[in-house]
Amino acid sequence: MAEFSLPKNSRIKQGRTWPKPEGAERVTEFRVYRWNPDDGENPSVDTYYVDREHCGPMILDGLIYIKNTIDSSLTFRRSCREGICGSCSMNINGANTLACTMGMDEAGGDSIAVYPLPHMAVIKDLVPDLSTFYAQHALIEPYLKTETPPPEREWTQSPEDREKLDGLYECILCACCTTSCPSYWWNGDKYLGPAALLQAYRWMIDSRDEGMGERLDTLEDPFRLYRCHTIMNCANVCPKGLNPAKAIAKIKNLMLERRM
Repeated sequence: MAEFSLPKNSRIKQGRTWPKPEGAERVTEFRVYRWNPDDGENPSVDTYYVDREHCGPMILDGLIYIKNTIDSSLTFRRSCREGICGSCSMNINGANTLACTMGMDEAGGDSIAVYPLPHMAVIKDLVPDLSTFYAQHALIEPYLKTETPPPEREWTQSPEDREKLDGLYECILCACCTTSCPSYWWNGDKYLGPAALLQAYRWMIDSRDEGMGERLDTLEDPFRLYRCHTIMNCANVCPKGLNPAKAIAKIKNLMLERRM
């Protein structure tokens, strides 16, 4: 195995290397970002060895193994373990993804590097601060907006109109796409980012929604919508196979149609 070294002048230091499990015949090396805001130290990368005979196959299984049997201070988010909640989104071997749906073997190589989502403030270890991300999602008002009096039972929708939501409603707000977007890295306080804009289009295109004009007004801003440069990082990393860049382009078309 090649020796692991951090870039020169990195503020991230080499951390602790924990011993390999005794008697383990099959181990996987994890190099995990660690930072505790309470100890006054710079971030570090700690090295752990996971006994694959006593651990599930996924990256999240490895992290849970580390926390339960090696180092209980390791901090990360998790919930469903089924790729539904989006809680365990992380940067694994340089790409944003869900730790619960990526297998250790799938990650490739002799070791697995696990970092928090990039370009976000870190609360502790692998836990990023998503306050701004959720505020931007709230800004696009992710719910039906109607003026027509509600029906006695439910708002109906044809199969054809329902099909238009495919590729949009599946978003689980894991933030993998948004935190992989260079435009968001530099303008995250102004640009809403791929996830929020995909969600915005999901409600715009919903045949039951009657707030199209208000939704477009909300996005009529030099930064909120127009910082997308179709770099396509968002589509490349989405664990659900969605294409936020395509949704953003659709919103731009709606903006253009309104002006004509």
